[in-house]
Parts: sequence; C-alpha cells; structure tokens
Amino acid sequence: MKINASTALLTAAVFPCTAVYAADNTKIGYGQGTAVDEKKRPVDAMQFNSRFGDLDAFALSGDDKRIIITFDQGYENGYTARILDTLREKNVQAIFFLTGPYAKTESALVKRMINEGHILGNHGMTHASLPTLCEEDAKKEIMSLHDYVMNNYGYQMQYFRCPCGEYSEQTLETVKNCGYKTLFWSSAYVDWDINCQPAPAESLQKLTDAAHGGEILLLHSVSATNTEILGQLIDNFRAKGFKV
Repeated sequence: MKINASTALLTAAVFPCTAVYAADNTKIGYGQGTAVDEKKRPVDAMQFNSRFGDLDAFALSGDDKRIIITFDQGYENGYTARILDTLREKNVQAIFFLTGPYAKTESALVKRMINEGHILGNHGMTHASLPTLCEEDAKKEIMSLHDYVMNNYGYQMQYFRCPCGEYSEQTLETVKNCGYKTLFWSSAYVDWDINCQPAPAESLQKLTDAAHGGEILLLHSVSATNTEILGQLIDNFRAKGFKV
C-alpha cells in the first residue's frame, strides 16, 4: 500500500483534527462570496471554517503564509500534461480532485500526478450531489472511488471536495466518518466553460489581486486560460511573499 507522505504532512500541519457533532441534511450551495477582510480573506470562507471546522471541513487552510492550488478533474481536455509540466518547473505541489471516470480513463496522467508528488483528492465516483443521496449511497459515492484508487494506484486519498459545491451538515459528517477532510475553496472564478474562456491577462490580474494567506484556490484543468497563466500566477503569488 502506497500512502503519500506529503499528504499526511499537509493534514497535520494545515488542517487540524477536531471533534464531530450531529448534523442535518439541508442542502447548502457553497460560495466564497465577495466580501473580504483586511487580509483579503473572504468573510464567507472564514465563517465556513468557524461553523464546520468541527466536521473537518475547510474553505481556508490554517497557514496564512501559504496558497494551496487545487484542480477539479472531471474530464480530460488535453491540458493536464502542460499543467503538470508547469507545476514541475515551478516546484509546486497541487491537489487534483478526481472523479471516477477520470481515475478510470486517465491512468497515465493519474500515475504522473502521484509520481511527481501531487495529492489526489476524491471528487466522487459519479460526481453526485451528496445531499441528494441517502447516507448509504453517499458513503458509496465516496468509498467506491477511494477503493478504486487504492486498488489500482496504491494511493490512499484523504481529501474530499463536494461535487457541485453542494453539501449539508449531515454529508460533511458522512465524509468525516469515511476518514476524509472536506476541502472547499476561498478563491475561484469562471474558468470551466471551455467555449467561453476568460481573457488570460484579466484572469491573471484577478487571481493575483485576490491572493490571500490560507487561500485554497480552485481551478479547472479543462481551461486553456489556466494552462496559459499558471506559471506567471505562481510567480506572482511568490512575489507577494506567499509559499505555493
């Protein structure tokens, strides 16, 4: 069994273990909002941590000197290899949240992610909205992908991202009971529409201006814009004094 040591280190240093409490199943759609504090941290993300940290669910990390780059991997659009090239060139470890179809069809890229020291996250076997499922099916949505990745890649995933950004207190509890921490995000933008990609210069400026300590940045690997600006964005984050 292969467990990524850097994953365990990230867990211990950035996302502390906390107690769990009872929760209901009212569906909530996550959004980090536009209001920020004096450190540019989204107020909604801070409130999310305060409310759901006891369920090991986070929208910001506890490291105010660091920005964590994450990618949602729903399907392959031909850009992931270039993204991995840039991350290797810049010596950056990212988190890639895989769906079941991606894990099953893109074995070469998944193996490369592991071999180059990135973290694999769980984005659901079928990308189903967990609050719409009974508890048994929610666990299956999580653990069937967990087991597939373990059995086929020898990798034990530890982070879950809720499909569609939809969650409930009960599903966060279910995720925790499956041995996972839930990661949302504190920064994102409209990058997923492959037929309407944002302008690279504007995107780069927007993401650079929004940089903040503890940031969990959500990007989509299907984006031509993200592929183009990633290297400069990492340089800009570091120029602001952040670890990436």
